[in-house]
Amino acid sequence: MRLLIAAIALTGMAFASSQALAADPLVIKFSHVVAENTPKGQMANRFKELVDERLAGKVKVEVYPNSQLFNDDTVVPAMLLGDVHLAAPALSKFGKYTSKLQVFDLPFLFKDLEAAERFQKGPAGEKLLTSMTDKGILGLGFLHNGLKQLSASKPLVEPADANGLKFRIMQSDVLASQFEALEATPLKKPFSEVFTLLQTKAIDGQENTWSNIYSKKFFEVQEYITESNHGLLDYLVVTSDSFWKGLPDDVRSEVGKALNDAIAHGNKIALEKAVNDRRRILDSGRTKLIELTDEQRLKWVEAMKPVWKQFEDEIGKDIIDAAVAANASS
Repeated sequence: MRLLIAAIALTGMAFASSQALAADPLVIKFSHVVAENTPKGQMANRFKELVDERLAGKVKVEVYPNSQLFNDDTVVPAMLLGDVHLAAPALSKFGKYTSKLQVFDLPFLFKDLEAAERFQKGPAGEKLLTSMTDKGILGLGFLHNGLKQLSASKPLVEPADANGLKFRIMQSDVLASQFEALEATPLKKPFSEVFTLLQTKAIDGQENTWSNIYSKKFFEVQEYITESNHGLLDYLVVTSDSFWKGLPDDVRSEVGKALNDAIAHGNKIALEKAVNDRRRILDSGRTKLIELTDEQRLKWVEAMKPVWKQFEDEIGKDIIDAAVAANASS
C-alpha cells in the first residue's frame, strides 16, 4: 500500500513538474551586431515589446545587441544550430548561401530608400525571401538602414581620389569589385573592428550609412565624408526554416505579425535617422562633408557601373531589371 501511495505521489510530482515546464514561455533569442539606438536596434527592441504585450507568458524574446553573442559572419551558422533563433545580418552577408541577394550590393542601383522598398515589396523582392530555404534559412522581412556614404582620411571628390586607398567592406564580392573598379584595395573585416581599424590607420576609409557612422563614432576618426549615396545597406531578418515551421500555428502567426510591425517601425526610424544623424555628425565639427555636384557624382556612377555587368549572370538580369524599374516612381 505504501508503495502504491509513493508511486501515486511520484506520478503527481512528475505531472506537476511537466505542467510547470509546459507553462515556461518559448524563448526566442535575437542576435544582432549594432547599437540599440540604430534602426535595427530599435526594431529588435520593439519586436520584444510587442511580443511581451501580445504573447505574455507564452513567448519571451531576448535581444543581444552589439555582437554580444555572435557577429554577422557567425550568427547564421549559429542560428542553423539553434543557438539563436532570429538574426538580421546585412544583405551582403548571404553570399555563401545565394548569389541573388547580391543585387542589393550593386552600386548606384536605387535612387532612394523608397525605391528599394518598392522592389522589396514587389514580386521579385518577395521571392528573394525564400531564396535560401534549401540551405535551411528563411527570410522574414527586409529592414532598412539607409544609403551608404564614403568616408576617408583624404577628400574623395572624384573616383581617382580613391586610388590606392584601403577600404573596409563587408563579406561581399560585389563590394570588393566596386572598390577594385576604383583601383582601391577592399578589405573584408568585421563591423565590430571598423572603429579601431580607422583609429589606428590600418585602413584609410569605409562605406556606411549616416546611422552607423554616427552610432559607432566613425566620424570621430575620419576627416572626410563624401555624400555619395552610392549603395544600399539593408538587412534581412532571418530564422531557421525548421524552427519557424516548428512553432505552433497560432504562435507563429502572432510572432510574424509582431515582427512585421516592428520592421515597419524600424524602417520609419531609418528614414528619420538618415536626416538626424547626418545633422549630428556635421554639428560635431569632427569631419568635413563633401557634397558632390551632379557632374562629379556621374563620374562615380560611370566608374562603378561596370560591376553590374560583371555580376549579371550570377544575380539574374530579371532581378536587376526589376530593381531598376522600382526607381521609376521615385
